[in-house]
Amino acid sequence: MIQWKEHKSRYYIPRVKGTKPEPPAPLAPPKPEAVSLDEPEEPLNRSAESSVIERPDNVLGSRLQPLDVISGYRVRPGYFRMDGAYQTVSGVSFTISSHGASSCTLLLFRPEEAEPFAELPFPDSYRIGDTYSMLVYGLKIEEFEYAYRMDGPYEPEKGLLFNKENILLDPYAKAVTGQRCWGEKPEGGKDFVYKARVVRNDFDWGNLKSPNYAMEDLVIYETHVRGYTKDASSGVKAKGTFEGLREKIPYLKDLGINAIELMPIFEFDEMESARVVDGVQLYNYWGYNTVCFFAPNTGYNYFTEHHHEGNELKRLIYDLKKNGIEVILDVVFNHTAEGNEMGPSFSFKGIDNNVYYMLTPDGYYYNFSGCGNVLNCNHPAVRRFIIECLRHWVIDYRVDGFRFDLASILGRDQNGVPMANPPTLEGLAADFVLGKSKLIAEAWDAGGMYQVGSFPSWNRWAEWNGRYRDDMRRFLKGDEGMAGIAVTRIIGSPDLYSPDGRGHSASVNFLTCHDGFTLYDLYSYNWKHNEKNGWDNTDGDNNGNSWNCGAEGETDDEAVNGLRRRLVKNAFAALLCSRGAAMFFAGDEFCNTQFGNNNAYCQDNLISWLDWNRLEQFQEIHDFVRFMIAFRKKHPVLRKKTKPAACQLPEISIHNGYPYNDRADYNTHMIGVMYAGRNLTDTGDDIVFYSMNSYWEPLTMQLPVLTNGMEWKIVVNTYYEYRDGEDYSQKAEIFGPNTIRIPPRSTIILLAV
Repeated sequence: MIQWKEHKSRYYIPRVKGTKPEPPAPLAPPKPEAVSLDEPEEPLNRSAESSVIERPDNVLGSRLQPLDVISGYRVRPGYFRMDGAYQTVSGVSFTISSHGASSCTLLLFRPEEAEPFAELPFPDSYRIGDTYSMLVYGLKIEEFEYAYRMDGPYEPEKGLLFNKENILLDPYAKAVTGQRCWGEKPEGGKDFVYKARVVRNDFDWGNLKSPNYAMEDLVIYETHVRGYTKDASSGVKAKGTFEGLREKIPYLKDLGINAIELMPIFEFDEMESARVVDGVQLYNYWGYNTVCFFAPNTGYNYFTEHHHEGNELKRLIYDLKKNGIEVILDVVFNHTAEGNEMGPSFSFKGIDNNVYYMLTPDGYYYNFSGCGNVLNCNHPAVRRFIIECLRHWVIDYRVDGFRFDLASILGRDQNGVPMANPPTLEGLAADFVLGKSKLIAEAWDAGGMYQVGSFPSWNRWAEWNGRYRDDMRRFLKGDEGMAGIAVTRIIGSPDLYSPDGRGHSASVNFLTCHDGFTLYDLYSYNWKHNEKNGWDNTDGDNNGNSWNCGAEGETDDEAVNGLRRRLVKNAFAALLCSRGAAMFFAGDEFCNTQFGNNNAYCQDNLISWLDWNRLEQFQEIHDFVRFMIAFRKKHPVLRKKTKPAACQLPEISIHNGYPYNDRADYNTHMIGVMYAGRNLTDTGDDIVFYSMNSYWEPLTMQLPVLTNGMEWKIVVNTYYEYRDGEDYSQKAEIFGPNTIRIPPRSTIILLAV
C-alpha cells in the first residue's frame, strides 16, 4: 500500500459543550427499490427480535433483578463474555476490557449530541479481572449513543496514555456515528468525537450457501465501492454506495468474474489529512485508515439505517452470492487511524496503548506500516481481537475471505522482529469459524520484509504474487532475458510454491491492483504522473515496469493506440492462462484510466472513479476479457491438475519455438506452454496451447504433433480485433501442418479438437 503524508493533530479529542435537545424520532430505514437480477430472490422473514439476546435473565430459576442505581439507571453486572454492546430482554449489556485502566465510565449521549446526558461509572464489583460489564435496564437503543472514559496512569515514556477526559470509541462497536455524510467534518471543522450505536442484527440470510470455489478457480475483481459507481456514467441510481454496486451485479455476472474484492469497507475517516490542492478537495479516499474494525463504513450507505447499520451491505453480499460471486474484504490490521505521537486518541490509545500498538522502549511508535503506528498483532489480546473481528464478518456478513494489507506485519513480535511461527497467522489458519474462508496475504510490509513465496501458510494462506506482477510486466512489454521466468510464472510459480506442497492455491496472480497503474495506463505512460496529489510527484512507485508504446499519455496515433490495445489483450490472455487464482483491477476490462496517476489514494474524482463511457469506446477489449474468463472456466487444465490426458501428453510442457524446448536465453522472446488433461465431463482430452511473442517482429512457432486424430484450432489471436465467434485459423500464417507464424507483440492460443 502506497501511503500518504502524515497529518498533525492533538493527542486528545476535546469535549464539545452545547445544549441537550430532545432526541429525534428514530428513522425507519426506507425499503430499497428492487433491482432486476437474474435471480431476484430477496431475503425474507426478517425479525427485529432476532437481534435480542434470548438467554433468560435468571439465576437458579429466578429472574435477574437490578442490584444498583447509578445516575438514575437500574443496573447490575452484565454479560462479561460478550464484548461490545448488546440488547437484552431487560436492557443493554455493555462490556469492555483494559489491562491498564484503573476505572471505566460508560457515557450515554442523545443522538448527535456532543455531551453525555448520563455517566455511569462501573463499580468495582462490575469488574472481573480486566473486564468491565454492566447491564443497564430500560434503555431503548433508538434513544442513545454510547462511548467510554477510562482513567489510569499517564506515562507516555512507558506507553501509558490514560486520560479520564478522553471520549473513547468501543473497539467492538457495530456502528459508528458522526460520519454518515461523506466528506463532511463536524461543525466548525472540529475533529470527530466517535460514538457507537447498538445495532439490531436482524438480517435473515435464510438458507444461503456460499459458492465455496477452490482458490485456484477464482477470478477476482478488485474494486473501490465509492469509485465503482460514483461517476454519472455508471448509470445507477445509488451512486458511490453499496446499493450502487448492487445495481451493477448483472454486469458483473455477465462479465464472468466469480469473486469481488472490496477495498476497505470498515469505518474509516476520509477526512484524515483532507486538503485542497490546486483548488481540488482531496481526501483519504482509499480508506486504509481504520477507525472501527467491526462496523461498516456508513459513508458508503445510500439508505439511512440507524440501528440497522450493515443491512445495505448485507443485501449486497446476499445478492452477489445468489449470483455466484464470492465476497472478499481488504482488511487493514497493520495500523489504525490514530496515527503516531501527533495523532488523535479516540479508541485503542486511550484503552491500552501499550497493548494494542508496537512501541519503542521510550514509548514512541514503530512504523512498519508507513502510516505512523503498527498494531501489536501477536499480543494475545490483539490476536483475540483480530480473530473475533474476522469471525464477526464471516458470521454476521457471510464474507467468503479476506485480503490482509501489509500482512507481513502480522508476523512481527512486539519489538518488530519477524517470528518463525507467528501465533496470529497460525490462529487464523486453524480457526474453526474461518475454516473455509480465503486468507490472502499481501506478503510484504513497509519495513522491508518481503515474504512472497515464504509467507507462513500452514497450507491455508495464499499470497498476492508480487513476483508474478513484476516479472510478467517486464516480459509482456518485451524486456530481454525474461522469457524463462515468464514461463515459470505462468505455470504457477513452482519456484515459489511447490506443486506438491501448496499446489496452485497459493498464488494470486495479478498485473494490476489499486496500487500502481491501471492496465491501460501501464501501456500509456513511461512515468508516473501524480502531480495532482500535491507531493511534487514524489509519492507512488517509481518502478512500475510500464511502457507508453511510443507516446506519453493520450495520442491520436492509431498505430500507438492499436499496439496499446494489443498489449492489454496480451496481458489478460497471460493472466487467465496462468495457474493460480487470477485477479485484476475493476475497469481494466474497458481500459479505464487514472491519467498516469499510480497512487490515487486521495483522488475522489474522475481520476479514481470508473468512467463507464469507456465501456462503449473499448467494447472490443471488454468482450475479449469476457471471452477469456469464460475460456478459463471451460478449460480446468488452465487452472489446476486434472486427470491425465488419454493421449499420454504431459500435464504441462514447454515449447519455446519448437516442441519440448524448455530453454530460454537473453534473446528469447517467444514462449509456448501446453496444458493437457481431461475435460470437465471426462469424455475426452482437454489440451490448450498458449503462445506469446513479445518481440517487435513476427516469429515462427513449431507446434507439437497431436495424436488420436486431433488437430490444432486457433481460438485467440490478439493481433486482430476480437469478434465473438471469429475463426482465427483463417487468418493465421501457416507453414505446414504444425508450424505457424506469431505476429509481433501478439498472443495466439490454440485448442486441440
